[in-house]
Amino acid sequence: MRKENGVSANVGALNGRITRARAATLRASGQLPSLNAPKQPDQKRVSRANTKRSALDENHNAGLQHKKRAVLQDVTNVCCNNSYKSCINATKIQAKSNKQARKGAANSSKVAPDVAAQVQPTRANLQKEDKQGLAKIEPKLEVTCSVILKEDATLPLNSTNEGVFYRCLSNRSSAMPSKSQSRPRRNGKFSFSGTSITPSYPDFVDIDSDKKDPQLCSLYSPEIYNNLRVAELVRRPYPNFMETIQQDITQSMRGILVDWLVEVSEEYKLVPDSLYLTVHLIDWFLSKNYIERQRLQLLGITCMLIASKYEEICAPRVEEFCFITDNTYTKEEVLKMETKVLKYFGFQIFAPTAKTFLRRFLRAAQASYKSPSIEMEYLANYLAELTLIDYEFLNFVPSIVAASAVFLARWTLDQSSHPWNSTLEHYTAYNQSDLKTTVIALQDLQLNTKGCPLSAIRMKYRQQKFKSVAALRSPKLLETLF
Repeated sequence: MRKENGVSANVGALNGRITRARAATLRASGQLPSLNAPKQPDQKRVSRANTKRSALDENHNAGLQHKKRAVLQDVTNVCCNNSYKSCINATKIQAKSNKQARKGAANSSKVAPDVAAQVQPTRANLQKEDKQGLAKIEPKLEVTCSVILKEDATLPLNSTNEGVFYRCLSNRSSAMPSKSQSRPRRNGKFSFSGTSITPSYPDFVDIDSDKKDPQLCSLYSPEIYNNLRVAELVRRPYPNFMETIQQDITQSMRGILVDWLVEVSEEYKLVPDSLYLTVHLIDWFLSKNYIERQRLQLLGITCMLIASKYEEICAPRVEEFCFITDNTYTKEEVLKMETKVLKYFGFQIFAPTAKTFLRRFLRAAQASYKSPSIEMEYLANYLAELTLIDYEFLNFVPSIVAASAVFLARWTLDQSSHPWNSTLEHYTAYNQSDLKTTVIALQDLQLNTKGCPLSAIRMKYRQQKFKSVAALRSPKLLETLF
């Protein structure tokens, strides 16, 4: 059917119906084309198709020569020749003619080496500049600090003094005028540690050089004890409260109470700090509060209860303190007195005692011995505890009592050398002339020149575990010692 339709379309010019017979005669005469003859295309269509095909062929041939896929061959922070040659925008080249594409490729190949040559030395220059900058920064800043003292040689912790100035000079900082340059300087050498300033002596032994033992707190010891020197003045009981406040108790009653508390501390095996703090709390409370003699023992066991809670790991219970008084006072009375005492103190019960400073001063005294002297340590503790009973020693601060105990203990054990040296003077901040009055009064206690019958401390230190230091007697003090 398709062939017949094609034939009818080709011989559309013929008139009439074409039958098989007519078609045979026409074919024989040559007027009707054969069905198997090749089809002749239209001239107009052929010419138009030929023009389009020739244009496509030209573009196709040009594209085959220059169309390339951009391939990323090298990824670096610095551009190189290969990256510029291979990384070429192919889409732009397709829109250009052959000559322009060739010129663009040539230009890109010429420019790429120049750019790469310029980039590489730029990076090298940057590295060189960085090294030079680091070389300039590497030298450490040398800082020198000068301390100028106005009056005192010892300053408390966290205190500010107008006489202390710091002038820090740096190599790189600009020279700025300092106020300290116009201040007069005091002659003498001083050691600076943190915020504490203590007089320095050329021949003293540094007892804080051992930084390995964390319990010694060697790094913070100077600041801690400078703070304690201030606290002992603030938290100090009045030395004349017996004459001004108390009317029903006497000095001997106080001594009897302290002597009994020494036995109680031995009974319950309390540390010495508990005993010292107990006596301090009693004196501090009596300095402002009137109390009857019937309640003096209640005040004593209450202060020991408070001190035990502060100092001990396992403090005795309230019932045990009631039992030690032969149940003279009930538990409710002890707790009521405890509330009253704590309210008066404002729950600020800590205060430096002679035992607090004695640890530091004994360590300074042991520095002059090749091997530690246990006997000297026991003797100094014995002399310091004797002062707890005597009411007159409230006139002296705890630090000077501790220093005098070390002085007299060294003199009792060895008279061949002076009991005071530069190391002790450095760490106690007292010279021998400052200790004269206290040492003489302490020797009277040691020799018991007043005939005091209270013997709890003497019996305690006559024991063999304390080397029987209570039996030792010191020779007469010479005037040349002070």
